[in-house]
Amino acid sequence: MPLTIVHADITKLKVDAIVNAANTDLLAGGGVCGAIFSAAGYNKLQAACDKLAPIGTGDAIITPGFSLPAKHIIHTAGPVYLDGNHGEKELLRTAYTNSLKCAAQNMCESVAFPLISSGIYGYPKAEALAVATAAIQDFLVNCDNDIHVSLVVFDRAAFTVDHDLYGNVQDYIDVHYIDEHAAAQRVPLDIDEIFSAIYQTREAMPAPTGLDDLMDNLDEPFSATLLRLIDAKGKTDAEVYKRANIDRKLFSKIRNKDYRPGKKTVIALCVALELTLDETVDLLECAGFALSHSIKFDVIVEYFIMNRRYDVFEINNVLFTYDQPTLGG
Repeated sequence: MPLTIVHADITKLKVDAIVNAANTDLLAGGGVCGAIFSAAGYNKLQAACDKLAPIGTGDAIITPGFSLPAKHIIHTAGPVYLDGNHGEKELLRTAYTNSLKCAAQNMCESVAFPLISSGIYGYPKAEALAVATAAIQDFLVNCDNDIHVSLVVFDRAAFTVDHDLYGNVQDYIDVHYIDEHAAAQRVPLDIDEIFSAIYQTREAMPAPTGLDDLMDNLDEPFSATLLRLIDAKGKTDAEVYKRANIDRKLFSKIRNKDYRPGKKTVIALCVALELTLDETVDLLECAGFALSHSIKFDVIVEYFIMNRRYDVFEINNVLFTYDQPTLGG
């Protein structure tokens, strides 16, 4: 998955690069920075940093990982938060973007970030999270490389989303979520029956006259329906799989008529395609799944689709807050 939220210790992750929320002098500090210096080996890392210091706020440089499981450390200096009116958002966004550019330039295929500037630099956590996910999303959508990005949360209790959004989602859950033992789930179609349909190539199929016609033709394999739906929505394959938080390899598998994507992946595609709730239910049914009000994950996703909030990363932030699986694949 291109972007995942991970509850872990960033110094223990075996990735190509971890990002250090550094100071401009590249000196060992407290918090995440101090933990990274300690785990990497203070003397070796400090000597490497001294050769590259100082850096500007928003800049990013790279050093070896030394004793870390990660091959590299990308050091970036986030802004100190004053009041939000001194360019903090732009500087924080630049720190993420430059770190990702540095990762790509050094052929890194996996990179892990802390929530930059959200500690002693005082950036409000919900706002820092929104900037981080937006910057990462924009980079991944426009990047030709397949880079898997992890946003690492050490203390789950410190992970916060926008207060109003959280309140609206909770209100929706309170109204629509019902005990699983009292719920009658929608009966999915028989998966063998679905995939027994004769598969036609994308090129051989006539373009649908409208989404209603497309959604009425669900006796074909999921892959054929998905590809026709992408065309009907006027989107490209790359645009859809990137906005669905799916990597290129997985999407290639989904194009195969014999591959059966998971429910989370199908929902992510529905979000990327900006489907209505009825269209989402239909596409899920084509893949053998259904939404249920007895499943909190489903209710949360339904809230976003009902309100036409089609940002997979925003949805994932809320899902993570509720300790639910996240979208993509």
